[in-house]
Amino acid sequence: MTARPQAAERVVLLSEDARPIGEALKSEVHHADTPLHLAFSCYVLDDAGRLLVTRRAWSKPTWPGAWTNSCCGHPAPGEDVEEAVRRRLRQELGLEVEGLRAVLPDFRYRAVMPDGVVENEVCPVFVARCADPGSLDPDADEVAEHEWVDWATFRADALAGRRDVSPWCLLQLDVLPPEL
Repeated sequence: MTARPQAAERVVLLSEDARPIGEALKSEVHHADTPLHLAFSCYVLDDAGRLLVTRRAWSKPTWPGAWTNSCCGHPAPGEDVEEAVRRRLRQELGLEVEGLRAVLPDFRYRAVMPDGVVENEVCPVFVARCADPGSLDPDADEVAEHEWVDWATFRADALAGRRDVSPWCLLQLDVLPPEL
């Protein structure tokens, strides 16, 4: 796992009707009164239909050590969301993907950590294919562990409470189709 240096990230702040109204430093936006902001989630599958699941780095300020979907992130102000997904997949996982498509374009959630820190995001959900799982090179500052798992089994186990996942992942799995 390789650590990759990154510049200070900014996030897009949103109105209640999901229109951009400003921006803020990502490092300062997540707290007990987190404003609504733009994010994304991506589920990466290989050619065998296995899903890449990741465990968030223990140093992450929100949900450290939580197992979740393949990649999450925030588009920069003015950045196209699909380009942001591709950028984060390269930065966080070292992956290039094919067939990137939005499957839940209007997904929105709010979740509160035990310490009171809130996630409050409009978070379009994407699916993509990775033709070369061997090229995976996770950034150690983002990903503590990873595994390739059967999609249907992962979804069923998380929804039945047999596998702990991040709150956004669980909410997404509840509305994602049984087959991706």
